[in-house]
Amino acid sequence: QVQLVESGGGLVQAGGSLRLSCAASGRTFSGYAMGWFRRAPGKEREFVAVISSSGGTTYYADSVKGRFTISRDNAKNTVYLQMNSLKPEDTAVYYCGRRNGPPSSTSPRSYDFWGQGTQVTVSS
Repeated sequence: QVQLVESGGGLVQAGGSLRLSCAASGRTFSGYAMGWFRRAPGKEREFVAVISSSGGTTYYADSVKGRFTISRDNAKNTVYLQMNSLKPEDTAVYYCGRRNGPPSSTSPRSYDFWGQGTQVTVSS
């Protein structure tokens, strides 16, 4: 069984920064790509970023490209999401997930384990 625990959310003013962390249990963390998704009130869960198992490849949603950076430390079983230049529309609950299959890294259906989420609120 894999457990994912997010942390680092909070309230920040527009233009500010936050760093989210997702700590994973289990010895197979380094064998899987990991992704971040978010769900804003009244909206479906949407893709934010994904990182390959080695950390060598990343991919971002257009809405966060250039502002967010995903990274991972396989020695610590942790994936991060550095969020800069935050905007009110970034307000959401942020979830990390472990990718384990099709159809694509941007689809929640490709992820088999999820954390409980961490709230990010950006005030204008």
